[in-house]
Amino acid sequence: MEICIKNTNEMKAQKSPLFNPVYIKDRRLPNRFAVAPMTRVSADAAGVPTSQMRDYYAAFAKGGFGMIITEGTYTDNLYSQASANQPGLTDTAQLAGWKNVVQKVKRSDTVFISQLMHAGALSRFLENTIAPSAVLPLDSLPTESEMREKPYPMPREMDFEDMEKIREGFVKAALLAQEAGFDGVELHAANGYLFDQFITPETNQRADNYGGPVENQLRLLAEVFNAIKKVVKPDFLIGIRFSEGKVNDLAYRWEGGAETARAIYREVAKIKPDYIHIAAEGGKWARECLFPDGSSSNSIARELAGVPVIANGGMHDQDLAQKLLSTGHADLISIGRAAIANPDFPNKILTAQEVVPFDPGMITPEITLANTREYWAQIGQEWLS
Repeated sequence: MEICIKNTNEMKAQKSPLFNPVYIKDRRLPNRFAVAPMTRVSADAAGVPTSQMRDYYAAFAKGGFGMIITEGTYTDNLYSQASANQPGLTDTAQLAGWKNVVQKVKRSDTVFISQLMHAGALSRFLENTIAPSAVLPLDSLPTESEMREKPYPMPREMDFEDMEKIREGFVKAALLAQEAGFDGVELHAANGYLFDQFITPETNQRADNYGGPVENQLRLLAEVFNAIKKVVKPDFLIGIRFSEGKVNDLAYRWEGGAETARAIYREVAKIKPDYIHIAAEGGKWARECLFPDGSSSNSIARELAGVPVIANGGMHDQDLAQKLLSTGHADLISIGRAAIANPDFPNKILTAQEVVPFDPGMITPEITLANTREYWAQIGQEWLS
């Protein structure tokens, strides 16, 4: 009897929209599951990915995820780095480290994306930071205090030379990502980091062509995107991630709600990214992405930009994930904590296995791979080797 029930569940899973293939440009993904980018601070002191990182990312590939997006990777050695032991893509040593990671991940049928980020004002690693305007960031949440001990410094307002160096850093990092074997890059314009600081009126008080109207707020992001587009191969993917909430202000919402979302994604459509990834920083999609009129930031982006949209925020809930895919809110879903607890989450769903609930002990007291590896070993997964 148990075998029959399991087979029935497997058949239901196979018919779920979560297991339908999907294309991002010319890249075929075998299913709709993506690993969300998660801060792991587990590179070495020089920003070089380690063998532990290699096995960590490969576990998600073995576990059936159709797409994997790396943790935020810094793009220059000036002002982009957010934290110690964050990986970078700025030199040959970091390139070699990522090549080792990509080589193992690509043994599986998965699309592997490097998320490129610039911390802007939200760096506790640097003594001197830059931002759209000289606005002191709100302090971090208490839950981050162990990882981020010192307060944010007051940033210097960026000048045009800073912007040129930022563009150069992103272009170089994208080229290195392509050389490493990644399928594409994701520009991190979410969670309060640099590009998001331009989109946010409270942190962008500029009176030049990079401040004020929405098209100005997105200007630097568009310039970086276009500069990358000119130099990478035609099939190299370039996605963008957005959010309302910030790592240091989860409750932040766009004034104007759906109207503001439409204004933003109308401009994003002009950039023509290959996909849009919308983060729900607090893990609650309905609270952070759904508007009173029934639309969502996801559905608005999907309608206006006409490209695949990835939903995030509690997507381990299969009913919610399937509903968003079936009702036009999203094309893919990304999960974070549930993936840490279940590196083989898609395979478990497909074969009707029990999903392990996330426990904060899997990543605390610090958000590092050592905790995760110890946990996985305890449950007999050991990077699914």
